[in-house]
Amino acid sequence: MKIYINPDKKNWAELLSRPVADNSAIISTVQSVLDDVRQNGDAAIRKYEKQFDKADLDSLKVSDAEIAEACSVVSADLKSAIRTAISNISKFHSAQLGDLPVVETTEGVKCWQKAVAIEKVGLYIPGGTAPLFSTVLMLAVPAKIAGCSEIVLCTPPSAEGKVNPAILFAASEAGVTQIYKTGGVQAIAAMAYGTESVPKVYKIFGPGNPFVTTAKQIVSVKDVAIDMPAGPSEIAIIADDSQRADIVAADMLSQAEHGTTSQSMVFTTDAKFASAVMQEAEKQCSESSRREFIAQSLSNSRIFVLDTLDDAIDMCNAYAPEHLIISCRNYADLASKVVNAGSVFLGYYTPESAGDYASGTNHTLPTSGYAKAYSGVNMDSFIKKITFQEITKKGLENLGGTIEIMAENEYLSAHKNAVLVRNGSKI
Repeated sequence: MKIYINPDKKNWAELLSRPVADNSAIISTVQSVLDDVRQNGDAAIRKYEKQFDKADLDSLKVSDAEIAEACSVVSADLKSAIRTAISNISKFHSAQLGDLPVVETTEGVKCWQKAVAIEKVGLYIPGGTAPLFSTVLMLAVPAKIAGCSEIVLCTPPSAEGKVNPAILFAASEAGVTQIYKTGGVQAIAAMAYGTESVPKVYKIFGPGNPFVTTAKQIVSVKDVAIDMPAGPSEIAIIADDSQRADIVAADMLSQAEHGTTSQSMVFTTDAKFASAVMQEAEKQCSESSRREFIAQSLSNSRIFVLDTLDDAIDMCNAYAPEHLIISCRNYADLASKVVNAGSVFLGYYTPESAGDYASGTNHTLPTSGYAKAYSGVNMDSFIKKITFQEITKKGLENLGGTIEIMAENEYLSAHKNAVLVRNGSKI
């Protein structure tokens, strides 16, 4: 990790660059697995589960008995925490629903919009080094609120063919309808194409390693929709000397522990404070149980000392972070100037981990600078909007001439004729 003092604006793009992962080498591997699952279905999935997860599976689907057994071993404290998180996530996401009014754009011409749930959605939940049962909540709760009729979850099993109990409990509480023991590229293929056991879905959600991310991108070309482009987790922190260096360092590490390609960026106006943050981050890293991940992630991380907090917000907007914490005296004023960020955390008592788990906002967010153009997962992610219009005879008389002239000038005579014949005329 390095501290940069007042970097020239022309160098910002280079200094704000993310770790670049060259996925070109894995594309052929990913494509071969996708093709195999498309052609051979469950047999291919079982083969890859044995190869990659060391699990020899008789059935891909998680049974009701397995779910009940898992729920029985989850601690009461964790059950209570998951239920609290579900309640808050439900409150925040339910508030996003609402129908648009019928609009009469011209006398006799009425237009409106109807929100319809995507019928079949697939949720990918990584296993790996951390069982992300919180991601189950972030994806399944809004899917259930939206009214998705099939909520299919795929997650890699252990070598014994078991799924993490917390993942199964969270899924059962949040409204998942079907759970399958499969991970990696084969899980994405199963949901994209459908197999004897796993149903095809219309949209796939969820994070994953570079193989999973590449698979999602490939299947999204023509087979299924996906939530958004995804990359390593990242955080930016704007802080002044009114915040404690150990808190800023703790926030840095909260994302650095996700993986070796994660990134933490700090923007401040005080060089002494910047040095204190760096020292504290290194100290906390040495004491962490995930220090191997964090140490490598911190090597991708940087601290910037700028003349003013306005410069800090400008540089941060250029970075477009997945997560942004603003811990300054005037955090509300700075927050009004944020234009590029996935989710923003304001003030001294708002850690990013609150949004990851239980405040109610969604933690599935755009990374790699995609916050310049993408939103995080929200209720709109699980619905499609169908427009309706109804025109009376008087309305067509009022609007018909406009349609005819526009169609004529686009050289689309059949469009014009569709109006004329309704008025008893023809071209």
